[in-house]
Formats: sequence, C-alpha cells, structure tokens
Amino acid sequence: MKKTLLCGMLLSLCSLTAHADPAMEQALNNPLRSADNQARDKYRHPGETLGFFDVQAGKTVIELWPGGGWYAEILAPLLAKDGHYVAANFDTQPAKDNPAPAYRTKIGLAFEAWLDEHRSALGNASSLAFDPPFKSSLGNDNSADVVLTFRNLHNWAMQGQLETVFDSAYRVLKPGGVLGVVEHRAKPGMTMDSGYMDEAQMIAMAEKAGFTLAAKSEINANSKDSKDHPKGVWTLPPRLALGDTDKEKYLAIGESDRMTLKFVKPGA
Repeated sequence: MKKTLLCGMLLSLCSLTAHADPAMEQALNNPLRSADNQARDKYRHPGETLGFFDVQAGKTVIELWPGGGWYAEILAPLLAKDGHYVAANFDTQPAKDNPAPAYRTKIGLAFEAWLDEHRSALGNASSLAFDPPFKSSLGNDNSADVVLTFRNLHNWAMQGQLETVFDSAYRVLKPGGVLGVVEHRAKPGMTMDSGYMDEAQMIAMAEKAGFTLAAKSEINANSKDSKDHPKGVWTLPPRLALGDTDKEKYLAIGESDRMTLKFVKPGA
C-alpha cells in the first residue's frame, strides 16, 4: 500500500513539474504538431515523460532514431531558441554492404525533408546518421546533456547491437547526463521478437555500459496490456497489425505497457 501511494505521489509530482514549465507547454501545443500525433498524448504522456528525463530548454538533447518525428515535433521547437536538438536519424545513404531495410532510408529521407521544411522554426536542430555497427558515433565525447530513445531497444536487440547503443550513449553524454529510455515491457520469459523487452535485462545492460539507474516511472504503464497478442506488440495501436480483425478489442486496450527508465552517467 505504501509503495503504491509513493508511486502515485511521484507520478503526480512529475506531472506538476512538466506542466509548470511554460516552454514545455508551448512546445506541446506548437503548430508543427500533427493532430494525429497529439491524439496519442494520452498514451505517450510527452510532457510528464520529458519532465521525468530532465529535458529543458537550453540543453543539448539527442534523440535516437526519431522515425516519423513524433517526439521531434516537441523537442525541436522546445530547443530551437535555447538549446540544441540532434536527431540520430536512420542512415539515408547506407553502404552497399549494409543490410538495413529500404524503409529506413525512406523514413530517414522524409525526416530530413521535415527538418529542412521547418528550418526557420527549428533553429539549429541538426541530424546525424546512426546505424550501428556501421555508424555508431553520436558526436563528440561528453557533449550532450540528454540522450533519449523511445520504443527502439527491441530493434537494436534483434540486430545484436544493443550493447553498442548503450556504449555510444554513454560516450556522448556529459558526466551527470541523462539517458532516458521508454520501451515495451515484457513479462518474464518473453522473447524479443514479440517487441517487448525485459526490464531487468535492460537495466543490467545499461549498468554494464557504466550508467547508474536514477529512477523508474510508471508514467507509460498500461495494465490492460496482456502482452499475449498474435503479432506481438504490433497487434496494438498505433500499428494494429491485424487490420480490422478484433480492431475494437485492441483499441480498447490502447498502446503497450512501457517501462520508463532514467539513467545517469556518473561523475558530475
């Protein structure tokens, strides 16, 4: 009972902290955000999540594999005037021996086009190609305040590159810098091809890279997610891999149950 009460108090504090920041409020409601993306706020809780990860104007923040730009629509405007948003994007010019699927190049090019189109509103937002093991640098050592990854750990794990990713994040962060992780959370015994990852294993891997676990949050938890879906996590929205089959059932569940982990690079 005490543990539940404490978790609730911590979540409330996170929410108040995030929404007490006028710059964050402005970023959450900025005109670059698409209506479809804003509709997912009830599942992804961006204000509370970024507040939990100590994301603020004035910081250098690197987002790993921003994909279609869901969080970029918030982060880049937030950091446009004071700070620096860096997208560690899909490689848009992969080497011939790189087996990366073609869709990543397509998504990466679309993201670069978005940055260019909105340059006047995004300040010095920039991008770099991140595709371990071919391209695994995130910038100069000890140069970033925050590194963020949202629902990507399973992709790197299935490629055998998760250790490389944690090591890259550790190198680029300043002492005291934050690695923020949101990922689909597995039940014991689940395999990574489900899209869900074991929380204890992810913590152990980050700690092996040198990080200290500073805090965990249930901001992005979903107790309705049974995690036994026919097509893994992709059965749920937003993917809805079964199409119209049982669509209402999966919409009622909502998006996946997710771990939200805050790691810190020691030494500050």
